[in-house]
Amino acid sequence: MSLVVVGLNHHTSPVALRERLAFPAETIPAALLRIRKRLKGAGAVILSTCNRVEVYVHHSAAAEELYSEVRAFLSEWHGTPEAEFRGALYEYEGKETVGHLFRVASSLDSLVVGEVQILGQVHDAYLITQAEQAADKVIHALFQKAFAVAKAVRNQSAIGRGKVSVSSVAIDLAVSIFSDLSRKTVLVIGSGEMGELALKARLHTVVEQAPSLVNNGEALALDQLASHLPRADIIVSSTAAPGFILHLADFRSALKQRGQEPMFVIDIAVPRDVDPEVGELDNVYLYNMDSLEQVVNENLRMRRKEIEHCMAIVERGRDQFARWMHGLVAEPTLTSMAAELGAIGERELEKTLAALPDLTDEQRREVTHLTERIVKRILQHPTAEIKREIDHHDPSTVLHLVKRLFGLKESM
Repeated sequence: MSLVVVGLNHHTSPVALRERLAFPAETIPAALLRIRKRLKGAGAVILSTCNRVEVYVHHSAAAEELYSEVRAFLSEWHGTPEAEFRGALYEYEGKETVGHLFRVASSLDSLVVGEVQILGQVHDAYLITQAEQAADKVIHALFQKAFAVAKAVRNQSAIGRGKVSVSSVAIDLAVSIFSDLSRKTVLVIGSGEMGELALKARLHTVVEQAPSLVNNGEALALDQLASHLPRADIIVSSTAAPGFILHLADFRSALKQRGQEPMFVIDIAVPRDVDPEVGELDNVYLYNMDSLEQVVNENLRMRRKEIEHCMAIVERGRDQFARWMHGLVAEPTLTSMAAELGAIGERELEKTLAALPDLTDEQRREVTHLTERIVKRILQHPTAEIKREIDHHDPSTVLHLVKRLFGLKESM
């Protein structure tokens, strides 16, 4: 049996190519059905996000055959010649597939290392596979282990600590200053695309929690800003003005009218909208792109320091799963061995009970239970040793010897 993944991501391909090969969520059930028709009996998962498209398959065919089938499936499904995307693909087998998925689920392969969204996306992909009954024993175990490894990475490291987007850092700073944003007023300065960016992207959560002058239907001209500034607890400025539009005197006046109530100012304009001297005033907290990005970069550096520790967690999980998969090779032989010893026990039990006709029903049950316990005890040590030997030696050689020792058929 082969376990493979075929995919492409932000490391190997531009967004234009990833878009062409992406699977909208509503199409994945039909896509799973299609690939399983190509590979009867296959377990399969399709993971499709803005940064990656990956197809995981477990099947009896050789890895090279599975790679070819998945490439043909992608070409056929998307109506895209294989030659246009093959160079961007990565193809992994066995232990490499396991390690890759564990890194993906743990956000070690993400554009922003440590982000949490990818684990939910992997989980959603698995749930679709479950709903479509496309997960076999190995696929099920693989993704369950991936979730456990991702949880261990998150709990045993600082990989997810510290926000790594300007908007998230700004929100955290605002919360640290005001604690409760629900009663604060936000003033967004900037019209058109820049203003919309500030409102919807840069401070989305703050605007959701606090009433905005813009949301209240007030459109203010730039020459009115100074007179309305005292009403604003949070100011987000993003204009295309060639110079400062808010000055030291504007904030001194605003603070006096506000009774020195704190003001949080985010200047994301380039060139800057707010005179940097404003940041020297008591009770004014001014952050521009440089200061916000400095916090972001420090958080990213902290996360990168954790990668080596996280990779060690992933590698331990990968090795554990690889040993489990390796042990699956022995299952048919171990099942046959247990059946053979069980049959011997039953035959000997029948002879014993026939030779002791005077036993009570209770005594017969006790003899039966004794026989079953002996068979289980005999199997316990050989089973553990066989699995251990398979971890370190050629499975076919080990299993051939076991079959000879226990008189099992070579075809089993």
